[in-house]
Amino acid sequence: MGNSENTEKTGEGFERAAGAQAQMRKGVLELCILSILSQGDAYPTEIIDKLKDTKLVVVEGTLYPLLTRLKNTGLLGYRWEESTSGPPRKYYKLTEIGEQYLKELQVSWTELVDAVNKTIEKGKK
Repeated sequence: MGNSENTEKTGEGFERAAGAQAQMRKGVLELCILSILSQGDAYPTEIIDKLKDTKLVVVEGTLYPLLTRLKNTGLLGYRWEESTSGPPRKYYKLTEIGEQYLKELQVSWTELVDAVNKTIEKGKK
């Protein structure tokens, strides 16, 4: 019976870890999307392509809700542009608030990466 309890707890631990990984990934994607848009307005397909170029694979089903959330919080705006190959396209852009938020995220990211790297290095000794 003891093994069964350990297995259940381990299973719960894996579920928690998967949830934590999903949250970390969402935060990293947010930073990456804002960074991409700091270089200029972009259509969602362009954002996906730029993420793929850096080995971050994202599907539309992940990207669109994130773009909507960022827009709803005032970090992104958008404009419509006519397309020669179909309906008008929505191009996303950073707002002034989004630019400031990105700067804060970049500082936090640098601090986090430094702390993690130091911890990993200490663990190797």
